[in-house]
Order: sequence, then C-alpha cells, then structure tokens
Amino acid sequence: MQEQPLTEQMRPRSLDEVVGQEHLVGAEGPVRRMVEVGVLSSFLLWGPPGSGKTTIARIVAHATGATTISCSAVEVGKEVVRDAIARARQHPNQTTVLLLDEVHRFNRAQQEALLSAVEEGTIILIGATTENPSFNIVAPLLSRLHIFPTKALEPSHLAILLQRAARSLSISLSKEARAWLIEHARGDARILLSTLEAAVRLYEEVTPTTLARVAKERPLPYDKRGKGGDAHYDTISAFIKSMRAGNADAAIYYLARMVEAGEDPLFIARRLVIFASEDVGLAQPTALVVANAAFQACHTVGYPECAINLAHATAYLARCRKDRSAYEALRAAQEDVRRFGALPIPLKLRNPTTKMLQKLGYGKDYRLYDVANLFPRRLQHRRYFPVQPSHQSPKRTGPSE
Repeated sequence: MQEQPLTEQMRPRSLDEVVGQEHLVGAEGPVRRMVEVGVLSSFLLWGPPGSGKTTIARIVAHATGATTISCSAVEVGKEVVRDAIARARQHPNQTTVLLLDEVHRFNRAQQEALLSAVEEGTIILIGATTENPSFNIVAPLLSRLHIFPTKALEPSHLAILLQRAARSLSISLSKEARAWLIEHARGDARILLSTLEAAVRLYEEVTPTTLARVAKERPLPYDKRGKGGDAHYDTISAFIKSMRAGNADAAIYYLARMVEAGEDPLFIARRLVIFASEDVGLAQPTALVVANAAFQACHTVGYPECAINLAHATAYLARCRKDRSAYEALRAAQEDVRRFGALPIPLKLRNPTTKMLQKLGYGKDYRLYDVANLFPRRLQHRRYFPVQPSHQSPKRTGPSE
C-alpha cells in the first residue's frame, strides 16, 4: 500500500493543531465558537491555496459529530448535490454537513440547487474557494453564507510546520534549507511540505540545491480580465494608487508584477494615458504626451522590450505634480447636464449661419474674449474650476468673430 503523502500525514486533526488563521480558530474566533457551542451554520472559507481551508472545514464537520458528505465541485455535478440533500431529508433529526471544496467551480444552476436546502437548514454547507465569492458565487447563495477569509501563512507559521515535518520524517534541516523552503512556499503549506517530501525521497541530503531540483515553478497568482478573479483588478488598483501618491518605487513594483504575469501591455498603457489627464492633468501638460508615447511604443515594440517604455512612463507620471481639477470639473459638468438636461444656449453664442438666425439674435453682442454670460441662464454663476488669480486677457490679433 502506497504511503500517504506528507501533506495528508501532517494534516491537523483538531483546531488546536491548526497553524495560522488565529482570527478564525483562535480563542474567540467564530469557527472555534461554532465548534465549542455546537451550533453550526453554513459558511464559506475563502483564501489562497495552502492556507488550511479544507482542513478547517473537515475539523469543524467532524468535531460536531454531524453526518458529513465530502466532495469537490471539480468532480461532481448537480446530481450528487441533489442526492446529498435527499439523504439529509431522510434523517431530519440529524445534522448533515456538505463539505464542498472548490465551490467556485459550480455553475449558476448547480449553485442554485443548494439554495432551498441551505435556507431551510436541511444541510449545513461548508464551502472552500480560492476565488473571490463576489465574482464566483451567485448572490442568493452568498447571502445565506458567512464568509470567512483565510490568510496566506506567515513565515513563522511555516517554520512551525517545518519543525513538525522534520520530526515526522526524522531528519534535520539546515538553517539555509529552512529559509529556502519558507521563501519558496510563499505562504502555501502544501507547497512547503510537498517540496520537502520530494527532496527527502530523491536525495540523501536536503539542501537549497536539492530543493531547487525538485521544486515546481511557482506561477504568479494573477488572473486576466473577465476570468472571475480579483488579482487583476487589485494589482492595477495598487499600481494607479501608488502613482497617485507619488511613490514611484511602489508603482514600479506593481508594474513588474503585471509584466511578469503577462498582462497585456496595451491595457497598462491605456491606464497610463487615462492617469495622465485624470490625475496629473493641468499640473504637467506633457504627461499626456509621455503616456501617449508609451502607448504607441507598446503597440510598436511589444514585449519584452516595451516593459522599459512602461517603466519610463510610470516613473515619470508618479513623480509629476498632481492636479485633478480638469477631471473633477468634467464630472461636475456632467452631473449638471444629467440634472438639468439641454438648457438653452445663450443667443450670442449660437452660430448665425443665415439671415433669419441673425434677425433672431443669434451671435448678437458676442465679443472675442468676453467671459461674461456664456452659461445657460440657469447656470450663470456655476463654476467647475477653483478660482484662479486674475490674468490679463490675451492680446487681440484680429477682428471679432
């Protein structure tokens, strides 16, 4: 019989053995309170891979003595869910827990099949997902669940797991090997343990060199637009906000994450063009020139070299002085248009293209550079820009138009 993987051997059997997630399983954590009080309600554990979601879900279900049906949404369909609900209804005096891993893989119809059973309390649904529930769980089901986020494990948590694993495997680990594993795992207990196990099985000594030989390449957790995740939106948001704050170092870091994840360079460049007018605006008019040049460079050059063009524009825009007055003026004017509709334009501003229109007063009393009475009457005193120091009117170079 094949030996159990180390990840299964090391899986905690009680909440006291769980490493990390203190906000959920600590002394006053809501998950621990459910177990201690013995009152379960449906909930969803949402967090990164290897953070203990499935482990916590199993512990909670078994600790309460409930009848447990465990499955993964990757492997089952609506029929299995209906069968689980039917079995639960045959035993109304027992608590039935449906442990559903990767719940985000269920489509809308499959998720909606759970609604009435969860609502009635026929089953207690304990789900686990790595994907943002706001994007991947239908609203009616989401409203019936408590959402408990889990966090990537800290280096101190991973160090505890390594200590336990080394004791279980009867090996000693050098300080260098421990540091290498912790950095490689990036908060993922499963990666930590599976990499260690592979090195132990294949090599006489566990060192950074032997660990690197067996380690799987770690792709960045980044989803493209429209794929249901939020890493894409979180990263571009951090990128924009770092530039807005004038922190070129942070902006370059988030740019590097997008570049390494293979983000469309034209998407990034478009955001730079928007930022140049929205946030830099009148403070540095050449910002739009630089942003447009970066967009054109990305279109012409492409990856990998256009990343340099993006870095150039990012650093420039982050260091520019900021002025959002043009952006805010536009939004305020749009609000007036939506509120008041198409108010009559003053006659003096209308184009007198025919004699009849001239007789009606179109263009009458218009004077070049005359700033008075240019708004519709309803908005005569409206101002969208902050009051600026007075300037001389431009010198006239020709007759009034």
